[in-house]
Amino acid sequence: MAKKVFVEPIPSVLAFEKKLVPSDGRLYGVEFDKRKTMAIVPLHLHEKAVRGTISNRLSAKLETDPAKIDAEVEKANLQKVDNCALPSNCDTLVLQFTLKVLPGVQNPCACNSATFQKSCAEAVNGYIERTNFEELGLRYATSVANGRFLWRNRVGAEELEIIVKQTDGKSNKNWSFDGWKIGLKSFDQKSVPDLVELGKLISETLSGKREILMLEITAFAKIGKGQEVYPSEELVTKKEEKSKVLYSIDGIAGMHSQKIGNAIRTIDTWYGDGVVAPIAIEAYGAVTNLGIAYRKPTQKNDFYTLFDSFGTGGEIAEDQQHYVMAMLVRGGVFGKSSK
Repeated sequence: MAKKVFVEPIPSVLAFEKKLVPSDGRLYGVEFDKRKTMAIVPLHLHEKAVRGTISNRLSAKLETDPAKIDAEVEKANLQKVDNCALPSNCDTLVLQFTLKVLPGVQNPCACNSATFQKSCAEAVNGYIERTNFEELGLRYATSVANGRFLWRNRVGAEELEIIVKQTDGKSNKNWSFDGWKIGLKSFDQKSVPDLVELGKLISETLSGKREILMLEITAFAKIGKGQEVYPSEELVTKKEEKSKVLYSIDGIAGMHSQKIGNAIRTIDTWYGDGVVAPIAIEAYGAVTNLGIAYRKPTQKNDFYTLFDSFGTGGEIAEDQQHYVMAMLVRGGVFGKSSK
């Protein structure tokens, strides 16, 4: 009779702390040609009250009553919104934030199974020994250097410069990148020495060869004098007087740390065949603005299916190992409920 192999169940309490920790971003203005000498100008939010027109698609209930349809489209659309723009003497948006990189990916911050914790640590340590986090380090560095974290502010920028400075006291290194040359789709940037150097610092920290890495990141996007810029938009859960509420930090227009983090971890090109563009590292590969989840449990390529195998000593493809490790770097609560 064949001997039964006992497989340790996934713990009900299991959580990992994130190892890439961005700060909120603050928005400023400057003149591109004077960006190294001119003092940056903090950008503030301004309220606009506008009398617009009805342009949304009408409800099906109105289609049966022509009089109501006419009355609806003839009404004015009154609204108050937050707005943010560069001043008339600045043609460049400046976004500043910091990024902290930490080691210890193999150690969950909470786990109620010593056996699983040991097998998971062995799997993660095996990955570190084989790869030294080189692939993920280069990909995270690329997502910083290409200015993806600017989001809509990146579109149509005439110039795009990203300055990265190491500020953890171990070095005074600085790197300057042309965001357009780095690009948003490719992670094969081994021919760019500065990018490789930055990626190596990130990978060395994630793999435990460094205690910490602190980076100060400044992006310059030349978009035109007085042009509108786009801070993060606040989620409005109840009826507000304003239909659009923008984010600010101490009166300065800001970008959510979550939005910056989402951009930096947009490195997943392993989610399927015929990949056109990377998506953010997410448990189910969800892209909310498209209404699509690229990593479905039914296709067995979601995080939980892969992690349950990887964490208990099973074999998964190397590219999916990169994905699973990126999820652990992202952090989260991954316990399995007994219900």
